[in-house]
Amino acid sequence: MKSPAREGDSEAGRAAPGEASAEPAPGIVVMRKTLRPGTDSTRIPSTPGPSPCMIGASHRATAPRRHPHDVDHTGSTRTERRTAVADTDESGERPAKRSDPGGGILMGRPFGVPVYVSPSWFLVAALITWVFGDQLDRILPDLGPARYLVSLFFAVAFYASVLVHELAHTIAALRFGLPVRRIQLQFFGGVSEIEKESETPGREFVLAFVGPLLSLVLAGIFYLGMKAVDPASVPGVLLAGLMVSNLLVAAFNLLPGLPLDGGRMLRALIWGLTGKPMTGTVAAAWVGRALAVTVLLGLPLITQTGVLGNPPQDIGGMDTVMDALLAAILAAIIWTGAGNSLRMARLREHLPELRARTLTRRAIPVQSATPLSEALRRANEAGARALVVVDGQGDPTAIVRETAIASVPEHRRPWVAVSTLAQDLTDGMKVSAELTGEELLDHLRTTPATEYLVLEKSGQIYGVLSALDVEKAFVKAMARPQS
Repeated sequence: MKSPAREGDSEAGRAAPGEASAEPAPGIVVMRKTLRPGTDSTRIPSTPGPSPCMIGASHRATAPRRHPHDVDHTGSTRTERRTAVADTDESGERPAKRSDPGGGILMGRPFGVPVYVSPSWFLVAALITWVFGDQLDRILPDLGPARYLVSLFFAVAFYASVLVHELAHTIAALRFGLPVRRIQLQFFGGVSEIEKESETPGREFVLAFVGPLLSLVLAGIFYLGMKAVDPASVPGVLLAGLMVSNLLVAAFNLLPGLPLDGGRMLRALIWGLTGKPMTGTVAAAWVGRALAVTVLLGLPLITQTGVLGNPPQDIGGMDTVMDALLAAILAAIIWTGAGNSLRMARLREHLPELRARTLTRRAIPVQSATPLSEALRRANEAGARALVVVDGQGDPTAIVRETAIASVPEHRRPWVAVSTLAQDLTDGMKVSAELTGEELLDHLRTTPATEYLVLEKSGQIYGVLSALDVEKAFVKAMARPQS
């Protein structure tokens, strides 16, 4: 079966897809030259997704799950909603196997979504136990050493509240048909890794708002419970602490800057008004950076002036250091999250440029017994850069691997059949020529391979898509300034 002529054939035969370079790309390129070996472990970049929440705040990214094998992100399309300090889109390299999210100790699967506790959580739990235990010693001195057991219970209950915050994001995402990879409780809160972005600004707003809303509801419930018990008792102190902590989580995450929930709400509003999600992301991200600077400078000043209730004369040197350290950590998380959000938005803006049809190398069909030298001669004559093995009926059965061709010395090629260098086709290695952007990257990530057979809707052979070519095009698109 012959592969039909296609748009972009002339470029495919002379330069790497997506590039205007005159240098031959690795592969069948100029067949008269020894082929340069490629890579058998090409990595596919991933895309971003919604956001996360944090502790002194609430609520990756994403993040751009997000990639032809995984260019840091984003992401993911991974969208991560973190509870506690900031809402960031995370994106970074992801393993080829998506069935094993990892991320700590598996605690359960509410609504089918795995919940993990990161080892860093135990450090925070110990810190909360120590700090809250000292406060209990002043309020309830009769508790003695038992105050640390009460403090540990508070730490667990607080993170249970964070989990409820994350579950709110998760349930909303599932309701909107957005896949959630996992929830992770970690050092500064929780993260809901939502693997796709919301399709409309309204859904984005709801998805961001439900987390702080649930934290406010929990604060109200704890307040009502506090009214029903003695405030000077252990239950009264615990309920008061949980009420205040949930109020802080809600308030922090409602601040209008990415990566916080409030930043996503601001992004959704600007997106709705302008019709441009990128405009909303840029505005909310810069507000987030301004918030980071404000936290870095403002938090130590607030505590030093006694606004939070402590007389200035009671604030010691260690308190000053701890306040500055906390402010620096929060500011770094917010600043980094805002930057990640900008990067993920830029990735999404360029995703439509990745098209299977334009990145595909022209291929010729050959019988399995065809000598390699003869197959390369035919490909050179046709201006093709890939070989597809077909059966007697012309149906494709395998792809001759680029690295395998490069490994055969030229004097041996007349005696080597192409079938000995071919990789049998699986369903996952067959790609529609119509795939573009995130859909294309998702397919390549799900079924990792070095080459894919690209087919027309009719089932005709269109050509061969190299994962390395997709990665090059992805990196080139990301290197261009955003519009």
